[in-house]
Amino acid sequence: MSSRAKTPGIVLSGGGMRGAYEAGVVAGVMEVLRRKPEQPPLFRVMSGTSVGAINAAFLAAAADRGDHAVEDLLGVWRSLRLESHAKLRLLGLMRWPRRVAELFRSGPQSIPPGTSLLDTRELEKLVERSVDFAKLRDNVREGRVHALLIAALHVVSGRTTVFAEVSPHVRYAPTTSGTRIARVEPIGIDHVLASAAIPLLFPTRKVGERFYCDGGLRFNTPIAPAIRAGADPLLVISVSHRVSDAEAKARELEQVEVEGMDLGPMFLVGKLLNALLLDPVKHDLQVLERLNGLVEVLEGTLTEEEYQRVQEVLVKSRGAGYRRLQTLVFTPSEDIGVLAGDYLRGMRRSADLNPVLERFLARASVEGMSQEADWASYLLFDGGFAERLIDLGLRDARARADEIVATFAGC
Repeated sequence: MSSRAKTPGIVLSGGGMRGAYEAGVVAGVMEVLRRKPEQPPLFRVMSGTSVGAINAAFLAAAADRGDHAVEDLLGVWRSLRLESHAKLRLLGLMRWPRRVAELFRSGPQSIPPGTSLLDTRELEKLVERSVDFAKLRDNVREGRVHALLIAALHVVSGRTTVFAEVSPHVRYAPTTSGTRIARVEPIGIDHVLASAAIPLLFPTRKVGERFYCDGGLRFNTPIAPAIRAGADPLLVISVSHRVSDAEAKARELEQVEVEGMDLGPMFLVGKLLNALLLDPVKHDLQVLERLNGLVEVLEGTLTEEEYQRVQEVLVKSRGAGYRRLQTLVFTPSEDIGVLAGDYLRGMRRSADLNPVLERFLARASVEGMSQEADWASYLLFDGGFAERLIDLGLRDARARADEIVATFAGC
């Protein structure tokens, strides 16, 4: 089959504070490849959901540099402070049941953007300061970025929307699936914050006349949009640790020990976030592996003419054909929930912390309660914890230096 020019892409999944791991992996990739600012950008297609959307937007805005200004991205993560970026709104959800009822009576305009458990204003300001959307627009227009793709969930319909800002020189084939909507338009701060709005914890965001929330609820690893924008090879970074058989058995024993306990809200929030944001990632990666296997078989058994006929049918039915992709997938080599528990037990409390947050942190840091640190791995907006996740990402990338070089050779 005919060879194609390389268009490196990156796919970044959602996971709140776990996004610092993604930044660490990207920094490790740049280090291994010895990327210099004066070089062309490494990634041409960026696709992200939730916190991955924030990281993706930053990389797209910094695509005038060969290293995507990754050290600046690390600095953003290291600048997080609990007292500023994890403020609780004790009455933030008091109106939620009434507002949900109003939604069904009157439509999406009934939902107030400010309804949430966390006061996210400082986080939003940090994102707005960190991502230069004017530069992003220039990079897309000039073709340095082929596409930036951001997934969010439309609140009323429950359908995933993929917002796509695409270079005029690039063909993007949006999905024809009825479960997802493609909107090709300039991407701004509202698109990014909408993608990262975990329901109840973060406020829903209005983009145009519609309200959106965290895209990770339905589409946490937006691989397909990156493929449809022509990305190949593809770096996929998941923030879900792949559990070994030994770890699984240890967790089963641990579960027996805690079954008789009163499972608190933090425990339940952590498990809910795992189920919503992390579990679908495994399925997405399995689908990618199966498609690569299928295309390999087709390429090896069909003639060029037969293969092209198959591709024509696929384009007609789904808007794009299948092709074999060179992929490099990173998942944390350590359980980030366990790292969060270890960090909580060792961290120093600040006098500026909200008393309720202080109580939450104290409870989550009790010895033997590492299970409840799952929630903290998403919501522990602290530069010290970010440093640990960045370090983990760097180590994971360095350990696979040969694979990185092989994947991005000639890019």
